[in-house]
Amino acid sequence: MTLTAARLTGNGPVERALTLSIAAASLAKGVLFGVSALFFTLVIGLSPGTVGAGLTIAGAGGMAAAFGAGHLADRVGARRVLVVSTILQGAALAAYCSASSAPAFTLIACAAVGAQGAQRTAQATLLALHFTGPDRLAVRARLRVVTNVAVGLGSAAATGALAVGTPAAYVTAMLTASALVLASTIPLRGLPAPAEPGTRPSDPARPSRSPMRDLRYVGIAALYGVLTIQFGVLTVGMPLWVTLHTRAPATTVALLLVLNTVLVAVFQVPAARLVTDVRAAGRTVARSSILLASACLLYAAAGPLTALAAVGVLVLALLAASAAEVLSEAGAWSLAFELADARNAGAYQGISQTGFAAGTMLAPAVVTGTAIAHGTTGWLLLATMFLAAGAGTHRLATLR
Repeated sequence: MTLTAARLTGNGPVERALTLSIAAASLAKGVLFGVSALFFTLVIGLSPGTVGAGLTIAGAGGMAAAFGAGHLADRVGARRVLVVSTILQGAALAAYCSASSAPAFTLIACAAVGAQGAQRTAQATLLALHFTGPDRLAVRARLRVVTNVAVGLGSAAATGALAVGTPAAYVTAMLTASALVLASTIPLRGLPAPAEPGTRPSDPARPSRSPMRDLRYVGIAALYGVLTIQFGVLTVGMPLWVTLHTRAPATTVALLLVLNTVLVAVFQVPAARLVTDVRAAGRTVARSSILLASACLLYAAAGPLTALAAVGVLVLALLAASAAEVLSEAGAWSLAFELADARNAGAYQGISQTGFAAGTMLAPAVVTGTAIAHGTTGWLLLATMFLAAGAGTHRLATLR
């Protein structure tokens, strides 16, 4: 194996299996990013409002699935939960092609999004069980790089269906995504099993904690959900702001999204190396929140500027947001892993992933209801929210 291949697929059987599986699933995710909205509206014939309502309901289901999957992983094993939920998601993506009504679409969306929530929890639990300390954070960072690159490639591949523009092309793209998701289970067959769920205590005499009674952990997970809204700023807020409220050309949106993908791919692993313990993780998240707030202010500042000046300020905002992204994720991962009780690894990771799912579900409404609806005032509200979440995380991380 060449050095480059080794970096892409990992240094051990667990990381290699997860890398190959996540790469295939992320290619599918990229294809879905490119075609799903048009498939739902043009092929199935649903209105944008119906699609939005269905996906919001599905998002709530995803939160519940992320939480429940953690407890299930502790009982039957994270690998089994990951394989079953992935198969369910692949089947749901194929089932979209037979949806002909809003209720059917919503039911299928609940299955697809719920399965994805369970997958995230199972993946995090596998990392918690198979790796420790800095190695765990480094593996998580490398997997995120693979995710971002594969999503970008999948989105690029989806342009083929967009160029053809026929219902058959969109159906083919959806079935391709389904096949990729199902194929992502193949590498998991060789995944070595960790210790039996719940049998890795460092102190067998001490009873395991319930994560719901661990208020410090629950609080950090909730604040992680708030910080997760930054992804809504990037994927919803920034495109709408650039096209509706600045003089920058619409192509600036694509430029900024590509730049973000490149920056995260290059700097996520180095950022993870900065986090050496829980206190460092708290400081890292706090610093990332300052960068997020700065990005919000820069986005707002681009509004009244000339086209060229607006592009320059938007690039600065994107640089700040990308730096915040890699730092906040590195810090949040460390807190989610290091503060969890290893005997209930699944339940703890389920709490963390529930926070992520909640932030993902609420992000579009929060971003459009603040920055897009109220301009500079809305951006200031977002900046304040991020600063408060970062400060709160830092405070909780330093508690003993």
